[in-house]
Amino acid sequence: MSAEATLRELICLLAKSLFDRGLTGGSTGNISARTEDGGLLVSPTGTSFGRLDPGRLSRFDAAGQLTGGDPPTKEMPLHSAFYDTRSTAGAVVHLHSCHSVALSMMPDLDADNFLPPLTPYAIMKLGKVKLLPFFLPGDPAMGDAVRGLAGKRSAVMLANHGPVVAARDVEAACNAIEELEDTARLALLTRGHAPRALDADQVRALVTKFDVEWDE
Repeated sequence: MSAEATLRELICLLAKSLFDRGLTGGSTGNISARTEDGGLLVSPTGTSFGRLDPGRLSRFDAAGQLTGGDPPTKEMPLHSAFYDTRSTAGAVVHLHSCHSVALSMMPDLDADNFLPPLTPYAIMKLGKVKLLPFFLPGDPAMGDAVRGLAGKRSAVMLANHGPVVAARDVEAACNAIEELEDTARLALLTRGHAPRALDADQVRALVTKFDVEWDE
């Protein structure tokens, strides 16, 4: 099996896993990954993560031209913004995961650091998550907002919509976005109970030890 065929199968396998565990439902969410030749494989518009067909993924060449498969997700500007501003990005995942969306609706959030430091793992896998305002689905302004971060963030939370995560490969992106959702769930479960979060020194120790991107 070629490297691209293997990647196609992996994208569909991981997407189905996310769907089967309720992390994005219906025809929501989109996923993309870099190919060896610098192109992209992207989930098509209007498709379910539970039923992606490896042979019908949208295929872009290294120049950004659609060369095969079905029409891509309408959120392509969002994906392109991450690839264009983060040289390390090998994959991008966007979900409509319930707990992170619910947390994005809460008052008094830190827009520069959306997730509270409840466990080490979101810090290690995501760094700071930027909370972006609400945009209409498919609005190119979402991509503009990501570009405005100048590549300094690997993850953003679209208010009232869903998280978006870029990582070195598709497995890492899926693992990181699951950590984002788990941390959002913990934040909701402990909200109003004054949980004992990690303090600033503990966060700094994590950032240093695991070489975390941590935009001050």
